[in-house]
Formats: sequence, C-alpha cells, structure tokens
Amino acid sequence: MTNTSLKIEINSLPKNLRQEVADFVAFLKTKAGTKSKLKTREFGFAKGKIKLADDFDAPLDEFSNYM
Repeated sequence: MTNTSLKIEINSLPKNLRQEVADFVAFLKTKAGTKSKLKTREFGFAKGKIKLADDFDAPLDEFSNYM
C-alpha cells in the first residue's frame, strides 16, 4: 500500500476511528523505540563557524561581458 492510498484510507474513516489509528501509530512508535530525532535549535549555534570572503559582493570577472 502506497503512502497516498494509506492516507486516503485513513481520511475515509470516521473521526473517532482516525483517532484510534493515530493512537495505534503512537503505540507502534513507542514499541519500536523510535523517538523524534529533532533537537531543539539554539539561536546562534553556528556563529563564527561560517566566514564569507571580504570581496564576497564584488563583481566576478567571468561576468564582465554581461555588464
């Protein structure tokens, strides 16, 4: 069953049964031990790790014919 057909089947269920499907998916996730791998993002985490060249905005010689 493809993702699309699965979504169609789930959406065709009554609301209370869709909630049961959602609960079952949550149960399967805990049973399999898979947790969300998303980490909370920290503002400024990459500060100082990326450096642009001083002439970053300078025109490139390769494009001088187009100016």
